[in-house]
Amino acid sequence: MRSIFPSASVVRQKYALVSSLRAQGLGVAEGDARPQANDVFLVMEGETPPIADRTLVIGSEGHGFRRGSGGTPARLSFGPADNAIGSAFAYAYAAGPEAPTAADPESLALFALAERVADADITVLINGPTGTGKEVLARTIHLKSRRRDKPFVAINCAALPETMLEALLFGHQKGAFTGASAAGEGFFRAAEGGTLLLDEIAEMPLQLQAKLLRVLQEREVIPIGASTPIPIDVRIIACANRDLQSEVAAGRFRSDLYYRLSVFPLATRALADRPQDIPALAAAMILRHSGTRQSIPWPDQGAVDALMAHDWPGNVRELENVIQRALLFAAGDTISASHIVFDRRPEPKADPVPARNADTLANVVQFSEFQAIRETLAACGGSRIETARRLGISERTLRYRLARAREQGEDITRMWA
Repeated sequence: MRSIFPSASVVRQKYALVSSLRAQGLGVAEGDARPQANDVFLVMEGETPPIADRTLVIGSEGHGFRRGSGGTPARLSFGPADNAIGSAFAYAYAAGPEAPTAADPESLALFALAERVADADITVLINGPTGTGKEVLARTIHLKSRRRDKPFVAINCAALPETMLEALLFGHQKGAFTGASAAGEGFFRAAEGGTLLLDEIAEMPLQLQAKLLRVLQEREVIPIGASTPIPIDVRIIACANRDLQSEVAAGRFRSDLYYRLSVFPLATRALADRPQDIPALAAAMILRHSGTRQSIPWPDQGAVDALMAHDWPGNVRELENVIQRALLFAAGDTISASHIVFDRRPEPKADPVPARNADTLANVVQFSEFQAIRETLAACGGSRIETARRLGISERTLRYRLARAREQGEDITRMWA
């Protein structure tokens, strides 16, 4: 990870920013530390940039971000009200495009754990919903490991033809099957010395799971049509969006392969359950997808509120879609709430019950939900953390339910305000 070299003025005037960048994994130079090739200098407006193309000039008036060019340093301005977005832009610029983005404490802890796992060179299983950054986490492990200078090969087991998956993984000899006009090394040998990511591992056929198990045990592959095994030196990271223990219980996944893969399990969470990541990811995506714009559009408070209020069924992938649309709609330097357009959701199926009765039922369900929250809050003395735990929902979901109640005239939390 890169380091930042903040001036004394930056440390004094923007201490919260420096602390935020340190918490997100950037090194903060101290004393006589010498900058490396990719390190970044932070100076306040009016100070002399040490190296223009590696300096971020920070101001406190208004808000905005401009790329550097032609010997002119990049510039970032923001006040206390824009701390979250300002810090996110600063991190995205300083860390570079390959660095993972996180601001939520649990996400930061997950990436810190991934760095420790990287040094151990053991097999890792990453489980989590679709679109929550499993490949980003796997790539981080690779880049933090001793294998960082070797290949990182990512394949999606669900996207490859089942009839060709064995040959694509383990390789084949010329003439081993119809159409094999030349030999193929396979993904395992292509990743020699590096890391092989097996995404959607739950989709791998049972017969092939047995062969994969042997490769993991013996650390060698036998290409189709060959009789001599070939040693390999590859780290395996597997990803799944389904609970593999449940798949094992259902007979769809081999238990011996599960335990071979799950040497060190990690789990990613839904985006709605890590709300502090939303502004950070949004800023990184705005910077990534702004093309050649010198002045980067800044999301105002209305846009940030809209992003924070959404429940993100499509997780980070949906957020990226929304940001790219917003950049298309925002012709100026500001992204507002009107530019935030969420993915269309499937229309609900027609209900045979008359509309009036359906509305009544919905009202009854909602009233019961509000009543349950009110009673649990009272039992917990107004503690939202404990209330969410007892109700079996996330704090993010609880906040959403409370906001919906306020919109309908029921301030459930009034007595604890």
